[in-house]
Amino acid sequence: MLLKTSLHASHIALGAKMGEFAGYDMPLYYKDGVMKEHEWVRKSAGLFDVSHMGQVIIEGPEDDIAAFWERMTPSAFKNAKDSAAKYTVLTNEKGGIIDDLIVTRITGNKFFAVLNAGRKNVDLQWLRTHLPQSLKLDYLEEKSLIALQGPKAEGAMRDIFGLDLSAQDYMTLREMQLDGVKCFISRLGYTGEDGFEISVPAKNAVTVWDKLLAHVDVKPIGLAARDSLRLEMGYPLYGHDIDETTTPVEASLTWIMREKGTGGARRRVGIRLLDKGIAREGAEIKDSSGKKIGALTSGGFSPTLKESIGQGYVETSSAAVGTKVFVRVRDRDIAAEISAMPFVPAKTKMKKKKAA
Repeated sequence: MLLKTSLHASHIALGAKMGEFAGYDMPLYYKDGVMKEHEWVRKSAGLFDVSHMGQVIIEGPEDDIAAFWERMTPSAFKNAKDSAAKYTVLTNEKGGIIDDLIVTRITGNKFFAVLNAGRKNVDLQWLRTHLPQSLKLDYLEEKSLIALQGPKAEGAMRDIFGLDLSAQDYMTLREMQLDGVKCFISRLGYTGEDGFEISVPAKNAVTVWDKLLAHVDVKPIGLAARDSLRLEMGYPLYGHDIDETTTPVEASLTWIMREKGTGGARRRVGIRLLDKGIAREGAEIKDSSGKKIGALTSGGFSPTLKESIGQGYVETSSAAVGTKVFVRVRDRDIAAEISAMPFVPAKTKMKKKKAA
């Protein structure tokens, strides 16, 4: 039996094409189709049900909780400010990536984390196994998670709920009321657009969802467009682009590390096809002489760029941006090149710099 989120009936009522993802019956796309959904998020505001993801609160003495997260991840948390969110990874004893996640310091002694749906049970076991007695972990099973993404997201939140979020910076969390219901509203997302993730009690999720969908600028978006949006941004997908055999250095995630790593025989890179064809996960990547140097871990058509893009791992010596390569697609070697990521510019709301 597939699991269902609190919004499952809403997806069925909207005519969604449903499919299995991480053990849940989830909307893949709605009546407009994947391409139009993707483009809508880039120009307006798309609404996603991401309630299949795991939500966790960990509390305890300030020094203990910061030290705990620095043992679990390669990132620095000791000096993290209240309300600040960080993208990071859980790592195993060998430095392999157990999961990638967002960790937010709500207050000095209280942290909030969002875990990938397909890894949340593994994550919870790992965190609980290493949790010191001074800390308390609460898994928020009664919470749903709704993401509103796109350039018109801020305006929709203002129009519907009367919230002025213009002063809230990217990668921050605010605890506030939506129609009298206490919620976490984080300014972040998985699309490269401005937007918010709303952690709301499951019993109130349908009400929040319906109110947002009633706005003229908001449409429901499925997981298929969520994947093409994240691919354009070069974001890794767990189980494809990163896993327990991958280190943060190999995955080109050294920017999250408090101590910069070096070495490694391979690197995660972006790939652009220079000729017609759609490259998918598993396609071989070859150098100019025809030698295999890696493989794609994600791939597809970019609705924004109108070309085929992907990401994968290649030998470190061939990882420089601009390197000419070939990608094997259906018994044909298609010309390609190593590309910088993201493939399209991020439009997230960056923190304003103070005047000197």
